[in-house]
Amino acid sequence: MGNSALKAHLETAQKTGVFQLTGKGLTEFPEDLQKLTSNLRTIDLSNNKIELLPPLIGKFSFLKSLVLNNNKLTALPEELCKLKKLETLHLNGNHLRQLPAAFGQLSALKTLNLSGNQLRTVPTQLCGLRHLDVVDLSKNQIQNVPDSVGELQAIELNLNQNQISQISVQISHCPRLKVLRLEENCLELSMLPQSILSDSQISLLAVEGNLFEIKKLRELEGYDKYMERFTATKKKFA
Repeated sequence: MGNSALKAHLETAQKTGVFQLTGKGLTEFPEDLQKLTSNLRTIDLSNNKIELLPPLIGKFSFLKSLVLNNNKLTALPEELCKLKKLETLHLNGNHLRQLPAAFGQLSALKTLNLSGNQLRTVPTQLCGLRHLDVVDLSKNQIQNVPDSVGELQAIELNLNQNQISQISVQISHCPRLKVLRLEENCLELSMLPQSILSDSQISLLAVEGNLFEIKKLRELEGYDKYMERFTATKKKFA
């Protein structure tokens, strides 16, 4: 892409606070964006070939939304964690194996999409995020859900299409968790904590495509309680 095209995009971004450059085969984060560190509220560089996010990302202190779906990122810089106003982070379809240690400092984060990466566990850093609403960890390589998940503040947790065979009973203690998606994993019915049904806030549990028949779920203790929550929620949205 020519410099004049980039310049035009930069000028528009300066006025609108939005820099969007998708599907242009970019191999690196445009350095020129640092001229707009105080203007930009949204950066969308999806469907490119970016392998590295430079440390200068930490300078975009007013950034609310960062979208980097379908790039070639293998890691994220610690500097990303300085973005105190960041509410939305979309990183679907990259090659991420873990999150920076300081990720819990992204205190404004509401939506986190990490579908289609190479995560092997639910990152413990997510448990410090108080405003998190939706976490999408589908299509990773997660095998178990650890005890720390009990502190997760999210309302919706999507773990579809992983390799999960074990789930900590602590997931029932998530204070705001209403929607838990576990479709197409490796769960035996005996490995599904019954407290999810009998003693949690979860009102939508999606478990199709595991190692048991869905109708067997109805035989578990606590299923009636779960159905009460499910029905009450349905009525609310009807």
